[in-house]
Amino acid sequence: MDVSQKFFSLLITTYFIAFGVMLGGSIIGGLGAFLVGKPALTAINQFSQNLKIWALVAAIGGTFDTFYSFERTFFEGATKDIVKQILLIFFATGGMQTGLIIIKWITQEHV
Repeated sequence: MDVSQKFFSLLITTYFIAFGVMLGGSIIGGLGAFLVGKPALTAINQFSQNLKIWALVAAIGGTFDTFYSFERTFFEGATKDIVKQILLIFFATGGMQTGLIIIKWITQEHV
């Protein structure tokens, strides 16, 4: 497996990690809300709004690696790394947004 295939698989993995954090966290949180007597669909929608940033952080593996890559890019001239980090953030945002759209579709909130 060459470098481009490894990076492409990392992009796909990043997308689905953010997607899974959004769906899994929201639905499991909604199950907990249901068990304590709160409206489950409303709680699922609220959890999905609160989990957006955490889905991105979980997908890119923490924010310090990203900031280190940005720093290295500017001071050492490694422009290839900043493009990779921007693509990782873009794919993580796509996974997060897809999860959010599915949650809104399931809960029918703000239609």
